[in-house]
Amino acid sequence: MLPVIYSMSVSLDGFIAGPAGEIGWSAPFPEQMRFHLEQTRHIAAYLCGSGLYREMLVWENAEETMAGEVELEFARIWRAIPKVVFSRTLETVTGNARLATADLATEIGRLRDQFDAGVIAVGGAGLAATAIDENLIDEYRQFVCPIILGEGTPYFPPLAAPVDLRLIESRILNSRTVYLRYERTR
Repeated sequence: MLPVIYSMSVSLDGFIAGPAGEIGWSAPFPEQMRFHLEQTRHIAAYLCGSGLYREMLVWENAEETMAGEVELEFARIWRAIPKVVFSRTLETVTGNARLATADLATEIGRLRDQFDAGVIAVGGAGLAATAIDENLIDEYRQFVCPIILGEGTPYFPPLAAPVDLRLIESRILNSRTVYLRYERTR
C-alpha cells in the first residue's frame, strides 16, 4: 500500500507561512532544490487544496519564466504527476489535474488502487489538517528553515490526541535547512 506523506518547509517555530501568507523565506537553496527533485520523482499522485494548486501553477509554464536546469527538470516531473484538487471555489483545473469528486479518504483509496509504486503526497495546511485528523498520513517530512515567525499558518493543526512518530531520516541539506522524516507508529 502506497504511503501518504505530508512534506512542507517549516519555520523553526512550526509555521509553513507567515501571518500574511508569506512563504518567500522558504525558497529552496540549490542543494535543497535538487533534493526536492529527487523526492518528486517518487510521487505517484499529489492531493492539494486550491491555494497550493494555484501556487504550483508556476511550474506549468516554467520554460517561459525559468532557466535553471534543476528547476526545468522539476517542472517536467511535476507536470507529469496526477493531481487531485480539493476546492469549493474552483470549477476547472488545468494540466494533469482533476477536481476531487469524493472525500479525502476515498480519493486516497482510489489512488492506492491505481498506482503500484511511489508515494501519495498531501500538500497544504488545510488539506493536511483533514488528513491528520482522519489518521491518513503515514509520513511527515519537514524542511526546517532557520527562521522564527512567531505566528502564521501552522504545519500541524490542533490535535484531539497525540500522534506518536518515529524519526526515520534526518540530514543537513545546507547551512540553513534540516530535513526531518518521521513515520507514524501504529
